[in-house]
Amino acid sequence: MTLNAELRTFYESRQQQIPAEVREIMRRSGQELADSGQADRALAVGDRAPRFTLPTATGESRSLDDLLAAGPVVLTFYRGAWCPYCNLALRALQQHHETITARGARLVAVSPQNPDESLTLTEKHDLAFDVLSDLGSDTAKQYGLAFDLPDDLATVYDKLGFNLQRVNDGHPRTLPLPATYVIDRDGVIRWAFVNTDYTTRAEPADILAALDALG
Repeated sequence: MTLNAELRTFYESRQQQIPAEVREIMRRSGQELADSGQADRALAVGDRAPRFTLPTATGESRSLDDLLAAGPVVLTFYRGAWCPYCNLALRALQQHHETITARGARLVAVSPQNPDESLTLTEKHDLAFDVLSDLGSDTAKQYGLAFDLPDDLATVYDKLGFNLQRVNDGHPRTLPLPATYVIDRDGVIRWAFVNTDYTTRAEPADILAALDALG
């Protein structure tokens, strides 16, 4: 089963558990985000990847320059450990981690959650790649991915117990669009997946194909 088939199955099961009025808020918010055109304004193939230095889950730091010094980088942005779709996507990337590194690439995941939350996520899923904290979503903004939740959806997330005020260290409204980039050693984006629909993610097979295309 592909990752997106697994995500679709989860979505359909999840919908049955969510009240109709909440589903409508989620649907409307998702449509407004799609209609905003933000995905089209995000960085794309041929753009130079903005440099960053971000903390890891264990208190170290990683810079894009250091990562690129070792080879191409697979950079994926996710919403947080509270998002079940993100967890499924990160688990799928972990399952393909060895095949990614076998191609000489480094895989890193970035979210706006604080390092403690990233550490919990790393341990929960036994992730072998770095999970970085982009507090305030400054890096996501540079990539054109950051957006603010509308009031009604933010209220829904609060009622669901996601507690973004805590996990995002006082930046509860700002999240990144789900996105994955393959960046070559010169710092140029060679493959990109950006989608306003958080239930759809980059397929690991497509990431591998993009790495193979780098030669």
